[in-house]
Amino acid sequence: MANSEHLSILEKGVDVWNEWRQNNSHINPDLSNSNLKGKTLVGANFLNAGFENSNLSLTDLSMANLTGAQFLKADLSHSIFKNAIISDTSFSYADLSFANCAECVLFKTDFIRANLSSTDFSNAQLLDCGMEGALLIQTNLYKTTIKRARIYGVSAWDVIGDECTQEDLIVTPPGATELFVEDIEVAQFIYLMLNNQKVKNVIEAITSKAVLILGRFTPERKIVLDKLRDELRRRDYLPIVFDFEKPSTRSIDQTVNLLARMCKFVIADITDAKSIPQELKGFVESNPTIPIRPIILKGQFEYSMFEHFKNYKWVLTPYKYLSYEKLLVKIVPAIIEPVERKLLKLRPK
Repeated sequence: MANSEHLSILEKGVDVWNEWRQNNSHINPDLSNSNLKGKTLVGANFLNAGFENSNLSLTDLSMANLTGAQFLKADLSHSIFKNAIISDTSFSYADLSFANCAECVLFKTDFIRANLSSTDFSNAQLLDCGMEGALLIQTNLYKTTIKRARIYGVSAWDVIGDECTQEDLIVTPPGATELFVEDIEVAQFIYLMLNNQKVKNVIEAITSKAVLILGRFTPERKIVLDKLRDELRRRDYLPIVFDFEKPSTRSIDQTVNLLARMCKFVIADITDAKSIPQELKGFVESNPTIPIRPIILKGQFEYSMFEHFKNYKWVLTPYKYLSYEKLLVKIVPAIIEPVERKLLKLRPK
């Protein structure tokens, strides 16, 4: 709960609050769980050095006027800002995870290096905002409008972006020639494209270590894929496991082909083959420099279409394993050494 003394000072108005903050910069105010709904907090000073990591979590700031307010490094997690007036406000380095900013109009507001994980910006407008280095994990951007935001260094993962309007997002750092993109989630890749050497380094780093692991995701089969992934990771590879339990579509075929082209080699568990025959057909023929090591549980038979792949010298003979435990013990002679030898033969020197 909020510190009653701190809340009482704020209730006397912004001028009184700011003066108290200036004279008591060593105090970390606690306004958590406060009801500040509809309050006028224009220019409120939540900025001084002593206010780092101040606590405003679970605070109701809905419909409040926060124009020019400063929340540097404040804990605002789970707080409510719905329909608040937010202009020239600073949330830089603040924690707004799980905060509700739905339906807000945020104008010239800074979220530099702010934690916006699971923040709800649905139906909100972010206009001319600074978002450099912000963290967006599962951030809700449903029907959000983002225009002219500066997004250099943004980290975006699993963003909910249905019907999100994104325009003129600036991906370059301050002082550099401005480059505009239209999608936060592809911004980092677009920025890398500006520097061919960086792209080359990224591609080389991936293709020298990435391994695509294919197979079925039934419980008994998935454990084999997971154990292979863990063992390859311990051996300094970058394993990528792809789920083929989804319906086979053209888009999945294209995705598998793209992933395969980025990998050093492919491991395909053809045990209980179901969707994998079509997926193998989609990239085996067109990737002659990428070794494919099929594996199959001993006692099972290769599916009939697999005979066709034996005509391609980059497809190794299927390795038959008794259990995933024994497969892991023999992973070097069974998988790693054969594909590394095959690589030397397939790729130009």
